[in-house]
Amino acid sequence: MEKYLVIVESPAKSKTIEKYLGKQYQVLSSKGHIRDLKRSGYGGYGVDLENNFEPQYSRLRIRFPEIKALKEALKDKSKVYLATDPDREGESIAWHLTEVLELNEDDYERVEFNEITKKAVLEAFEHPRKIDQDLVHAQETRRILDRIIGFSLSKLLQKKIGSKSAGRVQSVVLKIIVDHEKEIEAFIPEEYWEIFASFRYKKTDFKAKLMTYNNEKIELKTEEDANNVINNLTGKYLVDDIIEKERRRNPRPPFTTSTFQQEASSKFNFTAKKTMMIAQGLYEGVDLEDERVGLITYMRTDSQRLSNDFMAKAKDYIINNYGKEYYAPYLSKINETSQDAHEAIRPTNLDYHPEKIKKYLTLDQYKIYTIIYNRALAALMAPALFLDTKVKIDNNGYGFEFNGSQLLFKGFLEVYNGDSEDNILPKFTKGEEIKNVTIEPVQNFTKPPARYTEAKLIKKMEELGIGRPSTYSSIIDTLKMRYYVRLENKSFIPTDQGKLTTEKLDQYFSEIINITYTADMEKHLDDIAEGKLVWYKELAKFYDSYLPLLENADQEMEKKEPVYLDETCPLCGSKLVIRRSRFGEFAACSAYPKCRYIKQDEEHKPVETGIHCPECGTGFLIERTARRGRTRGQRFYGCSNYPKCKATYSSLEDIKKEKE
Repeated sequence: MEKYLVIVESPAKSKTIEKYLGKQYQVLSSKGHIRDLKRSGYGGYGVDLENNFEPQYSRLRIRFPEIKALKEALKDKSKVYLATDPDREGESIAWHLTEVLELNEDDYERVEFNEITKKAVLEAFEHPRKIDQDLVHAQETRRILDRIIGFSLSKLLQKKIGSKSAGRVQSVVLKIIVDHEKEIEAFIPEEYWEIFASFRYKKTDFKAKLMTYNNEKIELKTEEDANNVINNLTGKYLVDDIIEKERRRNPRPPFTTSTFQQEASSKFNFTAKKTMMIAQGLYEGVDLEDERVGLITYMRTDSQRLSNDFMAKAKDYIINNYGKEYYAPYLSKINETSQDAHEAIRPTNLDYHPEKIKKYLTLDQYKIYTIIYNRALAALMAPALFLDTKVKIDNNGYGFEFNGSQLLFKGFLEVYNGDSEDNILPKFTKGEEIKNVTIEPVQNFTKPPARYTEAKLIKKMEELGIGRPSTYSSIIDTLKMRYYVRLENKSFIPTDQGKLTTEKLDQYFSEIINITYTADMEKHLDDIAEGKLVWYKELAKFYDSYLPLLENADQEMEKKEPVYLDETCPLCGSKLVIRRSRFGEFAACSAYPKCRYIKQDEEHKPVETGIHCPECGTGFLIERTARRGRTRGQRFYGCSNYPKCKATYSSLEDIKKEKE
């Protein structure tokens, strides 16, 4: 009997797939990439610039055990199935596996599936193919571009201004944040006034807002303007018009990676990184009562498309559970920047309702699975129907308005964003007089544009066509780790170093580090993937325009001198200097790394307690301030014998309990 080897990227994924295939198949994991560009050659790029940018690869040392296991497993196998993820990165990993394992075209088959279910996996194995070299070239071109720009710009900025890194997309996203901050800083608030008419009608309180004068929109800039209106009002308020209009609210399409990350951020305050980790687990498989099942389709996608099979099953599900009137056909919109390689994010089986399988999921998995399930189902449901009512009140030509709304038909709101409270207005009669009206003028000032939250930043990246679904999370993480941005009230604020980095890149690399160029490069990568462009020719065009900019910046960019303090190091006598980390600025010895002295500021200065450590008995507990991680800024108690004794306590109460 012939035996086959199946290679996937994730150990969790291998466990799920192994249960769907027969005993002839052995499923192993590569644990992701097994090779990367070398760090040798000109610039450490790992690319032969003189030979059509031929990449030079080396095996990742951390993956030596996996490579050895795969080679050993190959010995008694007649064929290898490469079942890496269904995107360009997965295609590239599959190609690297053929190279490292020395597989020729007769030795392997490439299989891909958008969901890890028995039906999808078995169907994929019935329709194998060979590796698509155009997809590989597109992915490797991206990798080479990022290596050249990342290495050369990072080295330059480290040398000149002390910035940690730069990147093809990373630096453009930083520029978006910095430019937005400039708009906020330049914003000048403008005064404006609003006037409200409050009254009670049929035991209900209402507040109508002044909107028009003689049916023209009115703007009140000053208090004087507001007072002029108030002085012209009479005591007679008449119902001028009652407008009733039916309004349809359509369901939103199923999730793409971007909209998925945005929703998880706004609903659960999850970071993009956390959201994708949870989704990865749902995609790779969850152990239910008697089987292991991939619960969602592949979560890295910019397509809104749904399969005909899913739509047919969803139609039956909706009609059977809600009624015919709740079903509506789904037509996906084609996004010009979408690769549309596979479907939107959806559940693999509608029979696995979130409530039905809740006991098998963690709380976070349940939250994420629920919004994916309900959003996909809602996309095939009828619009919600509302009756909107607008009441207009007139006083001497001044028009006041207030609104109400009544839900007539719930439609898709039965399953997604279903909280829609009615604001039903009582019956008003045209021409009737409203009594006992109180007028209230309110002073306001225009507000600057809101800063980017993580969700809004991801949405902006998608709108501009920079980055790809798989990169949004890592780009944002890098900006935070490099301390180019900081978070305040869940919003991004650029640091001084972030601003300086953008300023220098604008000055010397504006032709490369800009939104238009970055978005166009994504389109070029798409064209390479479709075989329309030659990958090394595109790299040559880029490099020919980039190298002169790099050489000019190296010569012309002024070096930022370190800021020395009028203090000396108590350990070696060298000057103290201001250094920077992602946790902020601090004073340290200028002789680093020979001397590693860091000055403790008063806020973080340790405080001796005089209490013996309950764990080791010889050291004393010292009150310290956490300088990093989730507990940054919080006080705690640690042993003076650290690192020999690593006892820590959050409070003195904990210490008393330990002694007891």
